[in-house]
This record gives sequence, C-alpha cells and structure tokens, in this order.
Amino acid sequence: MIDIDWDNLGFDVTPTKSMFKATCHGKANWEHGELIPYGNIELSPAANVLNYGQGAFEGVKAFRTAKDNVVLFRVDKNAARMALSTKRLCIPEMNTDFFIDAVTKVVKDNIDYIPPHGKGSLYIRPVVWGTSAGIGVKPASEYTFMVFVTPVGPYFKKGINPLNLKITNQFHRAAPKGIGNIKAIGNYSASLFPLTEAKKEGFDEVIYLDAAREEIIEEVGSANLFIFQKGKIKTPSLSGSILGGVTRDSVCSVSRKILKIPVEETDIYVRDIESADEVFCTGTAVVVCPIGKVTFNSKTHVINKNKMGPVTRKIRETILSIQNEQIQDTYNWLRYI
Repeated sequence: MIDIDWDNLGFDVTPTKSMFKATCHGKANWEHGELIPYGNIELSPAANVLNYGQGAFEGVKAFRTAKDNVVLFRVDKNAARMALSTKRLCIPEMNTDFFIDAVTKVVKDNIDYIPPHGKGSLYIRPVVWGTSAGIGVKPASEYTFMVFVTPVGPYFKKGINPLNLKITNQFHRAAPKGIGNIKAIGNYSASLFPLTEAKKEGFDEVIYLDAAREEIIEEVGSANLFIFQKGKIKTPSLSGSILGGVTRDSVCSVSRKILKIPVEETDIYVRDIESADEVFCTGTAVVVCPIGKVTFNSKTHVINKNKMGPVTRKIRETILSIQNEQIQDTYNWLRYI
C-alpha cells in the first residue's frame, strides 16, 4: 500500500518501485536495458561525469487525466532533445525509440505512484552520464542511462502566484556556441550560486542577460521567458545559448493556433519587460507561471499589479486542459500508457 499525502505534494524526491538502467560502450548503440529496484548507485571517484561533467538529462511528466487515462506529454520532443544533447557531449547518440520505450516501461511499473487527477503529476527524470574511470580529459569509454520517477506537486511553493524575479548582469547562464541549448548537467550548477544569493534577497529566481552585450533577456534560471505586449506574445529567439523548452514550444503553438495570438521569437530587452502587459515563464516543472515583479539595478517594476494576467491564465489553462484530456488534443501531443 502506497502511503502518500497527495494533497501536500511538493517538488521533492519520493522513492518509488523501480527505475530503468542501461549501459553503452564506446561508440555502440543504445540497445539493451532493464528495470531494477529503485535505489542508490555506485560510481568510481574517477568517473568521467564526476570529474568532467559529461552528462545530460531530461524532464518529462506523466498525468492521470480527467478521463482516468495515464498519458505522457510530448515525450517525443524530450527524446529528440536527448539525442541532440548526447551527440553534442560525445555520448553515444540516444535513439529516440529507445528513450521513449525506457520512459514508458518505468511509468508502467510505477503507475501506482501517479497522483490522482488534479493532485499533481509523475515527474520522470531520464539521465545519462560517462561512467568509466579516467583522468585524461576525453570522452568516457562507458556510459550509463537511467530513468527514475517521483510524484510531484508545484515546483514553486507559492503555487501559481506571481513570481518576484531579479535580472542579473553579474552572472551568465550560457554563451552562444556553448552548451546552453542542451540539457547538460553543468548548465544548472552554474546557476546555483546566483539563485542562492537572489533568494537571500527575497527573490524567487534569476533572469539572465546575453553574455555578449548584456542587453538582451535570455532565460529565467530554470525556465523560458515570455512577455505579452500590445496584443502580441514575444519570447527570446533560440540563439544557441537558450534551451528550446518543450513547454516553450507548446505555448507558441497554442497561442498561435488555438488562441489566435501572434507570437514573435525575437530579441527582448529590459525595457520591453518594463512596458509589458504580462510576463510569464514556462517549463516542464513550472508549466506556465506568472511573473509579478522584476528588479534590475535596484529598480523594481510591478507587472499587471502583481497578478496573473488574463492571457497568461488562458495559456496555462489551455495547456493543462490538453494534458488532462479536458479539451481535444488536436496536436497528438499525448502518448497513452
């Protein structure tokens, strides 16, 4: 019997029944893997991932819908991004079918851990890394791929109340031609110190500027950013240092095709945020979350009276309704388990 307080789920790790594990040597293909009991793993202190950060991950969600089905949301996009990440990091390129099959097996085996409809979701974490030991700076000779899951509630403890963010020009998240456009594990370690300092000052997250000129908005630390201004939605273009988020792509599609709101992928400046009618961020974990205050150089700008705007709300509700089978999935984004 699973004893979980579904009404008070946070975004934390809850041990589950099983996880998926596969290994791959050299330049071989990802072909074999199996479900094993959930638990700790062993690594050599000289493992490539521990010394040189050769690793990548993904974030996927499974939902128990209003029709009592279990679905994955756009897992094909995560599979494609994992293929891109592994290729860029000299890890044997992950076959998309292999990735989706592994995710599906873990969800099926841990189906009892999926929260009831409306109580949360099952967060799925596929992660791959260089396992073999070595001291020289070079790609590993052996790799491990694992998929584990955990039931989760909201990412931000304040739920969907507007966030209070800080724009920094003291730190950069990533640079063009680097690895900011993939889900490399090292990208997130670079954000920990700026985030910690921002939280000490009372902020929820950090907005980063471009590394070249420090004028153009790029990303929130763990999410993509959007503004609604003069009847049009704008989001930073994928310039090479910005992660192409699955939810970002979903917001662009829903806004254009369902809500009939023009979407422009372009440069966004600090002054654009100050004149925006609404600002929000998106990601697998946060879905669509309003931004109510933005501070830059000690000047705080309040957006939409620090309330969720009607456009932000409509976009959020539309995506959640697709995920939960409350409106028709005309995109075929849902994969049934």
